[in-house]
Amino acid sequence: MSLALISCGKKEAESDSKKKPQSVLISTTIAETSTLEVREESIGTLEGLIDPTVAAEVAGRVTKILAHPGQAVRKGESLVLLDATDYNLQRTQLQAEVARLEALTNNQGRIVERNQVLLQKNFISQNALEDATTQHVALQQQLDGAKAQIAIIDHTRTKTTVIAPIDGVVQKQIVSAGDFVKIGDPLLQIISKQKLIAHLPLPENIAAKIHAGIKVRLTTPTSPDEVISTIRELKPLITETSRAVDVIAAVTNQPGWQPGASVKGEIILGEHANAVLIPEQCVVLRPAGEVVYVVKDGLSLQHIVKTGMRQDGKIEIINGLSAGDVIAKDGAAFLTDKAKVKIQPKKQSKQ
Repeated sequence: MSLALISCGKKEAESDSKKKPQSVLISTTIAETSTLEVREESIGTLEGLIDPTVAAEVAGRVTKILAHPGQAVRKGESLVLLDATDYNLQRTQLQAEVARLEALTNNQGRIVERNQVLLQKNFISQNALEDATTQHVALQQQLDGAKAQIAIIDHTRTKTTVIAPIDGVVQKQIVSAGDFVKIGDPLLQIISKQKLIAHLPLPENIAAKIHAGIKVRLTTPTSPDEVISTIRELKPLITETSRAVDVIAAVTNQPGWQPGASVKGEIILGEHANAVLIPEQCVVLRPAGEVVYVVKDGLSLQHIVKTGMRQDGKIEIINGLSAGDVIAKDGAAFLTDKAKVKIQPKKQSKQ
């Protein structure tokens, strides 16, 4: 009898323990209000707006390369030297011609002065004086032309030293020492980082929402800096292959930003002021729809909510929840309406 009674008591205790509801261990968070940006994201590329190919302005043989790929150069810095021997010889020849014409011009000037005196004494005719004067003017014009030729040679000779047109980095070396180049032949390519443009492709269905002047936030993997710019223009032609609109924004004087690198753009279309935001895991899908569980007096109370935008791991709650409500976070998926909950204590950071 005693053993039977003990056995029956154990079974009743086990039955009672099974019927007693267990508390679900959860963590909680508080619904907060914040300004939510309405934005469109796009991954594009950076293009150098200034990337000139330096070409030869005169013909000649390359004698020395002073700049090589990867080297930073400043505007006005010498890049390539061309052989200037021919121009030096031409200048020497023209200097001799100038000296000859100066001598002839000075002598003819003295002849004109003497003829003027002789004309006053009626020793020569007026025609003789005019002929001497004409010859003096012609020699003077020839002298001026020879001096202009020297100026042209001096100007051309300076082009045998090829200089950098901008501040930048040498991207490509096209010629080598010993090569003969003609006018217009490319020598070096320089990339400037001073002015870049970001190409951001966006779906054609939002083209009507975008216009020049909208703020855009730009980041690139080659730099930790974030750049706030504005949309400069939209390409009028939609790309046939991707059906995307090419949105262009300018980037100016940003160290570390490289032409050809990828760029992430966040186009700010508007803002939702005082938006109620909660973490994504707080929203659970139930037969009634999307719900959250408000924790009150140790119970989880189901609230059907209407959600809006999702951004950075947060969901906007348009209806069904108020700012400041304590809601279930981790473990919310295991809750039901009016279930008992046990809140997991927050871990304290070690000092």
